[in-house]
Parts: sequence; C-alpha cells; structure tokens
Amino acid sequence: MLVGMPVFDAICHAFAAMSLGGFSTHDASIGYYDSPAIETVLIVFMVIAALNFATHFLAIRHRSIRPYLADPEARWVVALLLGSCLLIALFVWAHGVYPSFLTSLRHVAFNLVSLATDCGFASVDYGQWPVFAPFWMLFLSCVTVSSGSTGGGLKMFRNLILLQQVKREMKQLIHPTAVIPLRIGDRIISTSVGHAVFGYVFIYCCTITVLCLALLQSGLDFESALSAIIACINNAGPGLNEVGPASNYAGLTDFQKWVCATAMLAGRIEILTLLVVLTPTYWRK
Repeated sequence: MLVGMPVFDAICHAFAAMSLGGFSTHDASIGYYDSPAIETVLIVFMVIAALNFATHFLAIRHRSIRPYLADPEARWVVALLLGSCLLIALFVWAHGVYPSFLTSLRHVAFNLVSLATDCGFASVDYGQWPVFAPFWMLFLSCVTVSSGSTGGGLKMFRNLILLQQVKREMKQLIHPTAVIPLRIGDRIISTSVGHAVFGYVFIYCCTITVLCLALLQSGLDFESALSAIIACINNAGPGLNEVGPASNYAGLTDFQKWVCATAMLAGRIEILTLLVVLTPTYWRK
C-alpha cells in the first residue's frame, strides 16, 4: 500500500507472495502496475517466503541476522539468486532486449526471482527473451527454495546433500580407505539420508520425463510440454510458449490438463507420498 498498490490488491498480493502462489488480481499480473517500487517490495517478500521459516523464527527470537548467516541453505539461495540476476541481466542486455542494463536488471530481477522461488508473478513476457534465459529460470525453479519454505521443487537442502555426496565420492576414489563424513555446515548427514535424496531426485526426474512424454504424445510442442510439467511439478505457475507468462493453460485439451494436474499434485506432496498411497502394500489389510 505504501508504494501505491490499492488496499484490496495489496492484501491479495501479500497472500500470494508469502504463499508463493503467484495469483494476481489482474490478467497482466504485476505488469499491470508497471512500478519498480511494487516489484522491489514483492522481490523482498518472495525471497523471505523462499527461505526456511524455522530460520526466520530463530532470527526473530534472537533479534539477529546470525541465523541466516549460519544457515547454509539461506546463503546458497541468496547467492544463487543474486548471481543469476546479474548474469541473466547482462545476457539479456547484450542481446539488445532492453536499451539499458538497469532496465534489463529490473525486469530480470523480478521475473527471475518470481520463477526461481516458484511464485509465478510476471511483469513482462520473458518467453520472448533469448531462450537460455527463461530455461535457466525454469531450472532455478527446481533447485532454489529452502526446505521449510512455501516453495516447491527439489529444495536447496537436497541439492547441497547431492553436491556434498558427489564431492565425497570423488575424494573416495582418490583415497579409497578414507572415512569421509557427509557434512552440511556443522551437521553430519547419515549415508541413509544421502541415499534417500538420490532416490527422490531419480523419481523426480522420471516423473518429469514420463509426464512430458504424455503431453508430447497428445500433440503439444516440446517447449510447451517440458516447461508446463516443470512449472506444474514445482508449483511455479507459468511455463513457456503456449503456457507462457503472456498466456495460460486454458488452451490445453482436457487430457493435457489432467496430466498437468497430476504433476501439480505429485509436486505438492513430493511424489513419494503419492506413490506410497498407490502402493498395494499400503492399503492392503
């Protein structure tokens, strides 16, 4: 409200930003306001929503930013968002999409943070940018948000475990008899947790592949199919091409909508829960 948004719109966008739901009161989403101030406020709160709420609790309780500095997830989330915003802004500016770097940075920062945090607000049609930029943003939607946040995707903690697991395997090849614990910050992660993460990532990738193939066989083009499934399984909202930020999912057939609905459900309850419920052993007497 302080930066010019009407009261009703401000309430709706506050809920949509903190839940990373992304629904706007206007068809043009945040582009309707064309306001750098509104975009800046939403960027701040989308990042807050993408961090672990337990970390927010500790920071408020101790009245200090030290919990954020001590949280490896928070450091990686912020670093990944900042680095991506700068690099993609340079990339978009170099391709002549916008006349100045500051204009490029404004539009890239808002839309990249929105998609990376699985929120789904949009201020411009980033589907018209050089293809690397929107696909990098879709990739970020898979990996950026923290566990304990309101976002979807793989979660940053799993990615850190995968990274440390790969580093440990490389060290183990060089020093076969060494005992190398898996660490995230000061925490030692058990090997069983590492294996569980590998299993989840495998199921996540397989689910994307199978559902994308289902959309392809129904006649949807590859860019729309892949981006739709990634956006739906991460609960990010807009994809690219036919389901891009300037469009919506209304043009899909009933079958294609069911496939996307399945992806949204699987992503929101993190796939394995859905698979367990469908396993005969679970519901057999």
